Amino acid sequence: MMQNNQAIPFNKENFKQIFSIPFISVIILSIPSAIIAEYFNIPLAWFLGPMLITSLASLMGLKTKMPKLVLSSILIILGLYIGNYIDKDLFNQMQDWLWTSFIMLNYIILSVLIVSKYLEKFSKYEKKTSIFSAAPGALGPLMILAEDAKTELSQVATSHLIRLIIIITVFPFIVNSFYDEGSLNISEKTVVNQNLYHLIILIISSVILILFFEKIKVPAALLAGTLLASGLLQITDIASYQISPDIIDYCLLILGSSVGCRFADKTFSEIGRNAMHSFVATFLLVILGVAAAGVAGLVIDKNFFTLLLSYCPGGIYEVAVIAIFFDLDPEFVSFHHIIRLLMILFIVPIILKIISKKA
Repeated sequence: MMQNNQAIPFNKENFKQIFSIPFISVIILSIPSAIIAEYFNIPLAWFLGPMLITSLASLMGLKTKMPKLVLSSILIILGLYIGNYIDKDLFNQMQDWLWTSFIMLNYIILSVLIVSKYLEKFSKYEKKTSIFSAAPGALGPLMILAEDAKTELSQVATSHLIRLIIIITVFPFIVNSFYDEGSLNISEKTVVNQNLYHLIILIISSVILILFFEKIKVPAALLAGTLLASGLLQITDIASYQISPDIIDYCLLILGSSVGCRFADKTFSEIGRNAMHSFVATFLLVILGVAAAGVAGLVIDKNFFTLLLSYCPGGIYEVAVIAIFFDLDPEFVSFHHIIRLLMILFIVPIILKIISKKA
């Protein structure tokens, strides 16, 4: 079981899952749904189509499975794609990001305190469960902390999953509707005659850093390791490689369907019981995120949607994908979501300790 929790699980079980009926079923469902979504011009079609159809199929009882090895592989490719945005000017900008990171800290604290109070009072969640459910993101690490704290894991997971589906489904439509299309810079060009050895160097370097980061317990080791490897190699002109947008579409398909697969052990009744309160909790988190983005806009010159996405209470990889698609400073958004993840893992245990002492 521990092997399955590895960032890159090279083991027999994961290789067998690649050829399993549940995973093949996911692919058979996902490809037509992505094509249909693209036909109807749905934004982020290759992500949203598979995510929604796989979620529905999982809730209806179809056995679905996303092998961790497949997911990890495409996350490395997505990380390299984001890494294309990293240049020498990025490090000069990072000193300005201290203020936006401080705003993130306040956003997380307010989010946990306000939303947990709502969940505790109206959804009758136990106090610890409310705190874990209120945190804006970081489901994977939070589930580990929640298990140690002996809280209701199903309620925590369901709250986060419903929120993720809402955010990731609605946000692309909002950006598509209100963001000036003329300012969109969705790259469809692929550089020809690229050096394949550069891609191999990037992948090997990324894997080494990912394994090292995992060893020293760095959160989001997959994304952090790939971004650092890609950034360093490109800035030093050692290796660079631009991933084809067509390949990214298939990566989005896997990432989207992986979200849907998380509902494999859920039922419609379980989702129904948590739906209303999860909607309200998501609304509160979004309002706080909008406020945080507004304040951040006073201290840094960034597009409002970039800032809003940076304070969006969604999954780190899923939000990074939206940033890539709409070209909303993916490196800025990714940095703030990694910072958010670190802060949540630091803040939530402190709040729990304070509550325990009061009790």
